[in-house]
Amino acid sequence: MIRLENLTKVFDTPKGAVVAADHINMEVPSGEICILLGPSGCGKTTTLKMINRIVKPSSGKVFINGEDTTGMDTQDLRRNIGYVIQQIGLFPNMTIEENIAVVPKLLGWDKARYRERARELMRMIALEPDAFLKRYPSELSGGQQQRIGVARALAADPPVMLMDEPFGAIDPINRAVIQDEFLKMQQDLKKTIMFVSHDIDEAIKMGDRIAVFREGKLVQYSTPDDLLAAPKNAFVESFLGEDRALKRLNLVKVSEVVSDEIGTVSPGDTLEQALARIDDYGYQNSILMINDKRQPVGLISRSVARTTKGYCRDHFQNVPASVNLEDDLRKVASLMFAQDITWLPCVDDEGRVCGQITQRAMTHHLGARFRTKQREDDAMRLAAASQANQAGG
Repeated sequence: MIRLENLTKVFDTPKGAVVAADHINMEVPSGEICILLGPSGCGKTTTLKMINRIVKPSSGKVFINGEDTTGMDTQDLRRNIGYVIQQIGLFPNMTIEENIAVVPKLLGWDKARYRERARELMRMIALEPDAFLKRYPSELSGGQQQRIGVARALAADPPVMLMDEPFGAIDPINRAVIQDEFLKMQQDLKKTIMFVSHDIDEAIKMGDRIAVFREGKLVQYSTPDDLLAAPKNAFVESFLGEDRALKRLNLVKVSEVVSDEIGTVSPGDTLEQALARIDDYGYQNSILMINDKRQPVGLISRSVARTTKGYCRDHFQNVPASVNLEDDLRKVASLMFAQDITWLPCVDDEGRVCGQITQRAMTHHLGARFRTKQREDDAMRLAAASQANQAGG
């Protein structure tokens, strides 16, 4: 757990005092990733660096796992906090193994232990130990170096990690790969992480919580879904962008929207039966055909069922796509747009049909939070107006 209590930094400049971070209060629960987000110069990096005293706070306190770090020796504090920066900062004259082992050596680990730890971490970041440990940083690509930077930060198994735009200098394809690998590691490691980013999409993807900064102040601290659904003020709303409703597609799983009311037919059913079933599910222009294992094997269209005689097994079209319960709504929307359809069958991990997802259900789900926020705002305005009228009376 990381807790900041009135954390403040004031820089003295020739033009006077500049408040870079102004009484920051926030708490990151154990095992969660908190993204510090905001425009340049807003105080997010200063706040991050005060945690391990790269920047010394002017006032306020930092608590790690409930312990006030104010009186701790700076070097001891830093050795128990993993730190990853955009520039990576690998030592060029050291091998990859030596880079990873820097902090464990300082902590007095024996050689066998830190060498095994280096191999373990290499496997964790999907780099073959035998192929990379004896190389030097200059022999690796930028993306590989960034992975080594993460491995080095994890070497001594610190409870807390600080990451300052760690993937910002990597090309988009490799950045997405490293983000995915890091999130997989986090599922097992459950580190408490504060992570500076300027990328809203990265923040939504990586963060359990997002802290939005402006001019040294913490403006809003919320889960990604709450932030996108209910921005606190006009600045946050503008910063997130007009497409914030679409950004929420990444956060919602099919399992949250799926309906188990789905019409199906079997290959041995007649087209007349298929038409009746389509009419029962009137918003569809087709019906899903499934086999005896409840796997989707075809579609019967309304036009075919209305004008043709025979059995479904002889007159079906291919199923254009299906989605898994763990897929997000962004994938669903992409498939619907690509196939020009408004619904898709949902399948479980065994490929068995377990429901359907419709465009209408997605729209309703995404809009529900906005409608709730609007009602809350209206209620607050009415309450304020009532108080004003009573005061005036």
